[in-house]
Amino acid sequence: MHTKLNRRVVIKTPNISVQRDPDYPKYVERFKKEAQMLAMCCTDSHPHIVQVFDFFVEEDGRYCLEMQYIAGESLWEYVQRQGKLPETEAVKYIRQMGLALVEVHKKGVLHLDVTPPNIMLNFDPAITNSGKAVLIDFGIAADMSPPSTLSRSFGNKAFAPYELTRKGVRHPTVDVYCLAGSLYYAITGQRPTNSFDRKYEQEKLVPPKQLVSSLSYAVNQAILKGMALEAKDRPQTMEEWLNLLSSSQVNLTELILASDVGVDYQYLENLLKAEKWKAADEETTRVMLKVAKREQGGWLDYESIENFPCTDLCIIDQLWVKHSNCHFGFSVQKRIWLECGGKVDYETECLLGDRVGWRKQNTWLSFNEYNFSLNALGGHLPGNVHQFIESAILGGVFLEFFSRFQTCKL
Repeated sequence: MHTKLNRRVVIKTPNISVQRDPDYPKYVERFKKEAQMLAMCCTDSHPHIVQVFDFFVEEDGRYCLEMQYIAGESLWEYVQRQGKLPETEAVKYIRQMGLALVEVHKKGVLHLDVTPPNIMLNFDPAITNSGKAVLIDFGIAADMSPPSTLSRSFGNKAFAPYELTRKGVRHPTVDVYCLAGSLYYAITGQRPTNSFDRKYEQEKLVPPKQLVSSLSYAVNQAILKGMALEAKDRPQTMEEWLNLLSSSQVNLTELILASDVGVDYQYLENLLKAEKWKAADEETTRVMLKVAKREQGGWLDYESIENFPCTDLCIIDQLWVKHSNCHFGFSVQKRIWLECGGKVDYETECLLGDRVGWRKQNTWLSFNEYNFSLNALGGHLPGNVHQFIESAILGGVFLEFFSRFQTCKL
C-alpha cells in the first residue's frame, strides 16, 4: 500500500536466490533495463500495458520497481479455473494483447514471453463482460538489436518458438508465435505442442479446431499461421497477424464466388460436406485442371504450377481444411513438408509420402489404395493431385506446388 497516495501497488525485486548469485550485478543491470523499457512502453498510459510508477533502491541495496496493481488473475489461472473460453471472449483478450504489442514493437521493444501467466485479466464485478487484459512482466523483454552473450532464461517453452529457446533469436515473429500459442490455450484449455519437439522430434501440433469443433475457420487458421514452425511462414508483424483475427467473420461462400477464373466450386463443397472424400479428391483434380486450362493435357506442368491463381488455390485448400476439421488440405501438407525439411527434391518427397501415408514400405501407393476416411493420416488428402503431376513428370515436381503455396501465403 502506498501510504501517501493510499493506493495499492506492486513492488518487484530480484528474488533472494538471484541476490546471492555471483553474477548479481549483471541481473541488476537487466532489472534496470526492464524498468527503463517498461517506463518507455507505458509512456502513453496504454490501457493494456502495466504501468510503472517508480524505481528506487532500499537502504539494504535492494532494487525495487513499483508498478500498477492489477486486481484479478492471469489468463493461465482463469482458464485453469474456468476451463476453455468461448471463442469471442478468448479473441477479445488476445486482440487487446496484440494491440499492446503493436505499440511495444513501435518503440523497438520485444516482449518475448507473451504467455498466459503474463496476461493479467481485470474484471469489474458490476459490469458484465468487463474483462480487460493487461500485459505484465517485461523481465526478458529486449530491444530489437542482436542478442548479447549474456545467458537468458526464457518463459514457458510450450508457448515459445524453437528459434527463441534454442538460439535466442529476437524478432516480432517471436511475439506473434507466443500470442497465437496463448490464444490456442485460451480456446482449447490445453497447452500447445512444444515447438522444440515439433522441430526435432517430428511431433505434430494438433489444430485447435480438432479439439473445439465449433471454432471458426478463420480463428483456427490465424492460430496455425501464427504458430507456424518456421518464422518465415508466420505473419511478419503483429499487425498482419491481427488482421487474420479480424477476418474471423469472412464468409467462405464469398471466397468461393471470388474465383479468379470463374470456376464453380459448389459441387466440390457438396462432396466435402457429405464426406465423400474420394469423389472430392477426383473433383479437386478436375477443377484444378480447369483453372489451369490444362484439361486437354490432363496434367499440370511447371508453367501452370507457377501461374496457378492464388485465389483459387486458397479456395480449394480452405474447402478441404474446413470440412475435414483441419485434417486434410494443401496447407496441412505444406506444414508437414516444412517439417520434413522443406526442400524441393525427391528425397523430401519420399519423407512427405511416408508422413502422409502415400507410401508404405518404401513403395508408392496407387490412388485407389488411399485411405478415403478421416482415419487417414493428417494431410493424406487430397492425394490425386500428387498422382496426376508425378505421372507426367517424375523427380519431386509435386513439391513445386509447395513453392507456389509459399508465394500465395497458404
